[in-house]
Amino acid sequence: MSTSAANPETQSGKQSEKALLESLSHFTSPDRPTWELYSACVHCGLCLNQCPTYRVLGLEMDSPRGRIYQVLQVDAGRLQIGDAFVTHIDRCLGCRACETACPSGVQYGRIVERARTEIESNYRRPLVSRWTRSYFYKKVLTNFDLLARWAKVLRWYQRSGVQNFLRKSGALKLLRAHQLDALSPQVEEKFFFSEFGAEFPAEGQPRAKVAFLAGCIANVAFAELNRATIRVLQKNGVTVLVPARQGCCGALHAHAGYREEARALARRNIDAMLHPALDAIVTNAAGCGATLKDYDDLLASDPAYANRSKQFVQKVKDVTEFLAGLGLRAPRQKIKARVTYQDPCHLAHGQKVRTAPRDLLKAVATEVVEMPHSDFCCGSAGTYNVLQNTLSMQILESKMDDVASTWADVVATANVGCMLQLRAGVRSRRLHMEVKHVVELLDQAYQEPVARSQ
Repeated sequence: MSTSAANPETQSGKQSEKALLESLSHFTSPDRPTWELYSACVHCGLCLNQCPTYRVLGLEMDSPRGRIYQVLQVDAGRLQIGDAFVTHIDRCLGCRACETACPSGVQYGRIVERARTEIESNYRRPLVSRWTRSYFYKKVLTNFDLLARWAKVLRWYQRSGVQNFLRKSGALKLLRAHQLDALSPQVEEKFFFSEFGAEFPAEGQPRAKVAFLAGCIANVAFAELNRATIRVLQKNGVTVLVPARQGCCGALHAHAGYREEARALARRNIDAMLHPALDAIVTNAAGCGATLKDYDDLLASDPAYANRSKQFVQKVKDVTEFLAGLGLRAPRQKIKARVTYQDPCHLAHGQKVRTAPRDLLKAVATEVVEMPHSDFCCGSAGTYNVLQNTLSMQILESKMDDVASTWADVVATANVGCMLQLRAGVRSRRLHMEVKHVVELLDQAYQEPVARSQ
């Protein structure tokens, strides 16, 4: 018999305390951070040195423990959702390294996402910030036609000579936009949208059939990575369906506090991709995968989707996780390079997937070396490197010390945001390294060996 069942007075007291807190709270939405979530924190401090912002800034309020304390104060009515609270919550990368370190199992990612939802409801950001955030999250990322149009504009900027002129003239430095420019993705010639609705047959003996989530920005800046992912799956006997009606996964929306928009995208993807004939729903982006695996939390209160979201979550696999579980078919050749691996935060800390990508790399590379602090955040974190650029670059500097120490030829990772961040770091350090997705190396290993000239 539980303590609460044995002692009705204790149970009644807890209910009264909860009711009192809710009456005083400055949180207003159904998505508020709950006592059940943040009270699991025992303030032991084991999370502190795992937190990128605490390591850089050394401020308690910019640690997971400090942010949880602020959430408690807002919920108790002792702290307003004002500039200070917003600053410290905005500075969080959402890397969830604290969850790995936490002995109490605190679901910190859910706490900070709910806090940001409250910020969006109860805090008025400056006009320009408010407009650009709303346009990007509510318009561009939810409408692939609009995303494609903006991508074409960016592609023209990159290829017309304008970008090169602004770089050489020093105008970007004058405008303090050179670091943002260094992080911008290279827009590709052929967008991945052309593959929507297509089915790609397995090669050899069929082993599985999956749906592939293509992402959002990846459709215009990492289309070739998506195609490489499909080729690798085909080589391993997997039939790949690219559902036509899929949309953005909603990760960026959930992280930024646009929880209702994230729910709408979750429903769309469940409708498009959940089918009993499919063995898995596969993504090559760690950030997407972590959110896809959280759809059951997003839709827990939706009677039409609560059960379907649980079924969906059970089928979601990162591509490295899926291939390692399936069993990798022998490649045609080994990659003759020294390879190191950077753990994407949302794969290592969010999805607890660590060994699968390493096992795949060991199967296709002649040498794999471990990176120091491989699961420390690189500072990308979705849109964080744009919105918190200075702090992001400080975090990247520390990461690049670890990268450089490996003397690797290739830095492999499993998330497109990490790829962009690490490429900027490699260029800044002038390191002779390539940054590639694990799948790109697998794809290379499955290609016909290049014949040597006589």
